[in-house]
Amino acid sequence: MKDLNGFLIINKNKGCTSHDCVKKIRNLLKIKKVGHTGTLDPEVTGILPIAIGNATKFIQYLPQEKTYEGIIKLGIRTDTDDIQGKVIAKGKLPVLNNQELEKYLDFFRGTIKQVPPNLSSVHINGERAYKKFFKNEKFELPPKEVRVNKLFLKKWNQHKGEIEFQINCSSGTYIRAIARDLGKLIKSEGCLLELTRTEASGFDNQKVIKFENINELKTNLDNLLIPTIQALDHLPTFTINNSKELLYWSTGRKLLINKEDIIPNKNLNKDDPIKVIYDVHDLLGIGWFTENESTCIQPKLVLNAQ
Repeated sequence: MKDLNGFLIINKNKGCTSHDCVKKIRNLLKIKKVGHTGTLDPEVTGILPIAIGNATKFIQYLPQEKTYEGIIKLGIRTDTDDIQGKVIAKGKLPVLNNQELEKYLDFFRGTIKQVPPNLSSVHINGERAYKKFFKNEKFELPPKEVRVNKLFLKKWNQHKGEIEFQINCSSGTYIRAIARDLGKLIKSEGCLLELTRTEASGFDNQKVIKFENINELKTNLDNLLIPTIQALDHLPTFTINNSKELLYWSTGRKLLINKEDIIPNKNLNKDDPIKVIYDVHDLLGIGWFTENESTCIQPKLVLNAQ
């Protein structure tokens, strides 16, 4: 099989892990360089972007925001902060109208601090928190700063105590933690009942393939594989047009350029990533933008021209 580079968008089912998807694709395509752009919990469904080949090197340069739709269940708290965990507390269902609930949701909009769930991949003293959790060790995780760009109330079911919502947030945001903390704030309890990721790393449900249909990649890969250069469309772009610049780039030397040659070039800051291409179609890598006495691009991640 020819060299494969790009992204596949998997619609993950309940019950399988993100690693299951990576392993399945690695074995199916007979390629070692395969990785996902962000873990989905086993019971969470939806968009899981998978990087193939050299695309694995560019994961950190993809958009970091993610969008989810889900349901929060009030009146119950579990040790995992979702419905799959052991119930450790119960509370009365609050009597609220939509306007009152919106005021509580305001506490979770914008930049917030949250304590991750104990069942999480956060490191604590050199070990993943979930490993300590499964060993029944007692520990506390420090709060971390995350950002909730949008939190939209879709439906409030007073009878069931269930909140249907949509959220767009920064990488590292735990929706389970929001469910838990919202329950506390309302003087009830809360856990996550259902969750589906609808957007991640700049990808949505276009060109998506269901996990159970992964075998179709053997016959439909060309239509489903998203080129790495396309996945980086959100980045400013500099195009190398001559052999001297190409030589400098390929040997890791900085390029002295005109700022106007970066498109778009507004609001650029020092060390902002720039996508560097050759002849429109070939991705050469990522450079850092600097502007002191002269404007230049310092190579950060260098690929050879195709």
